[in-house]
Amino acid sequence: MRRISLFAFLFALGLSNVQAQEQVPPNDADGGHAVASSDDPDAAESETTKVPLAEIRRYVGVYDAIKQAYVDPVDDHKLMQSAIKGLLLDLDPHSAYLEKSDAQAFDEETNGAYDGIGVEVVTLPDGSVKIVSAIDDTPAAQAGLRSGDTIVAVDGRELTPADAVGPGPLRGKPGSSVKLKIVREGTAKPFDVTLKRDTIRVASVRSRMLEPGYGYIRISQFQADTAADFEKNLDKLQAQSGGKLRGLVLDLRSNPGGLLTSAVQIADDLLDSGTIVSTRGRMPGNDATFRATPGDRMHGAPVVALVDAGSASATEVLSGALRDLHRAKIVGSRTFGKGLVQTLLPLDNGDSVKLTTARYYTPSGKSIQGVGIVPDVVLKPDEATAEKETEDGDTPYTEASLPGHLHGEDEDDAGTNAGDVLPGDAPITAALQELKKPVAQAETKPKG
Repeated sequence: MRRISLFAFLFALGLSNVQAQEQVPPNDADGGHAVASSDDPDAAESETTKVPLAEIRRYVGVYDAIKQAYVDPVDDHKLMQSAIKGLLLDLDPHSAYLEKSDAQAFDEETNGAYDGIGVEVVTLPDGSVKIVSAIDDTPAAQAGLRSGDTIVAVDGRELTPADAVGPGPLRGKPGSSVKLKIVREGTAKPFDVTLKRDTIRVASVRSRMLEPGYGYIRISQFQADTAADFEKNLDKLQAQSGGKLRGLVLDLRSNPGGLLTSAVQIADDLLDSGTIVSTRGRMPGNDATFRATPGDRMHGAPVVALVDAGSASATEVLSGALRDLHRAKIVGSRTFGKGLVQTLLPLDNGDSVKLTTARYYTPSGKSIQGVGIVPDVVLKPDEATAEKETEDGDTPYTEASLPGHLHGEDEDDAGTNAGDVLPGDAPITAALQELKKPVAQAETKPKG
């Protein structure tokens, strides 16, 4: 199947201050969106870049006051860095200033290998970090960390906004121990979890046969090689079924997102035609539509996509496309609800600005920002899981619950309808039962 040429949307969930990010590369051959700059504050500027002179004077006044009167001397570079970060701080939870070390960590996450504990997090305004999901088979998952937990201290030191700079305290040498103080909603007191860091090599795709003719593919996040790995695993399952599967369970639970290119390619692998996703922003270059090309690798065999409250961003692009184009039945729980695109704007000093520049829309033209994907068949946690969540007070959170999030177009009641995290094998069994329904109906239909 022909590869789709897309903007290079990059994965940044593993960074200490971001959640399921996508990067759009420059629109021009000279290195990106033009950013107006001038040493002359009175230079002519366009309406979109014009800054009122009164606001510049107010900023300079505060800057001078700090330089002259603050109790300790303040380095100009440090003060300016803080000012720049402040420009982005109150925009939304996903816009951020990335120093060079952050960009390196960004690349590590995209390539699927880094040294840490294996959590996808978003930084809160007070510096604490909320876990979006614990990556499968990592120290964090093995220690029982889960979506919605908040890390408030590392090795006895309370986290602050400054900890979002650089790799962060969760990273470290493989084998080194780290003690985390965890706040879990509904649990009376914070509790400590001690675990050892490891080199996190995330195998983003796993597969197996559920029963003869019915395959299972688990995608834990979308990395650079995820689409190719999906195709290899799908081909292997089809070979085990004599050349064609009767159906596929596509497990996207607690997949926080990642490279949109991979998610769109996987959608294209399962579709013959139709719009997969579109993006809309204020700048013309941020408006784009991505369409499927002919060639369904499953030849029309039924698909069930399994999602839950931890399924976010690029995962919602894939599940939304499969649902809207009637290619798959969506089973599980309401997804996280992140429908935003971030553009990475490189600066001349090696740092970058990650800025929310567009919203993405499913084939039906709906934005899922703050709302999420509502499944066709809703599942609830099994009894044992529900009892444990009641004891622990574990309440799933959503994009709509993040402080300062951008309001979604259809968000009105979404905040009160958060989905559930659906661990374990019971949802897979339920998805398989749904997968077999249309096949059973076709087999028992009277022949005319």
